[in-house]
Amino acid sequence: MAKLKSSDAPAITACPWRSSARLGVAALPGSHRLWLAWALCGVLAGCASAPRPPSFDPRPVATVPPEFAAPASPPVSGRLSPEQANDVTLSAIGLVGTPYRYGGNTPESGFDCSGLIGYVYQTRAAIKPPRTTAELTFWGQSVPRDQLQTGDLVLFGKSTVANHAGIYVGGGRFVHAPSTGGTVRLERLDTRHWAAQNPRFKRP
Repeated sequence: MAKLKSSDAPAITACPWRSSARLGVAALPGSHRLWLAWALCGVLAGCASAPRPPSFDPRPVATVPPEFAAPASPPVSGRLSPEQANDVTLSAIGLVGTPYRYGGNTPESGFDCSGLIGYVYQTRAAIKPPRTTAELTFWGQSVPRDQLQTGDLVLFGKSTVANHAGIYVGGGRFVHAPSTGGTVRLERLDTRHWAAQNPRFKRP
């Protein structure tokens, strides 16, 4: 049987020669030690590069059964078309600066809060709302805040019956006739005063 020459063995780059001696194979002929060291390096390299299995988290994953999930609010219908809602909004904004007058319901006489609402809805949508704020409390459809649209009513009051009202015009703002000596104003719902007045919303 022909002897293997050391030049016939593959070159070893990753494993040093002395690794074979540490494995107890120092007594083998040189060529055999060379082949054995090469084979062991291949096995060890393969083990080192094998992917680790994914870790297992024994904790249960919290899920909410469908029957207990919060239902989405059903859409609220109304009598205003998109065009009418836009006209109501523009008309209300156009009346900003009109003087306040208790019992007033025209631009010439001035407005109180329900008079402003009645004038805008009648002239722009041919809808006649109740004349008093208390009656507006029970008029139209209640609207959740996440469905608020331009042309909706905004009612205020810490009791069940509202004591003030305005028209929502988008962007978190509303138009209203606030009080004696004032004028029709455009204000934000999230100001400290109005946010504390228990705002709720209605759709004609």
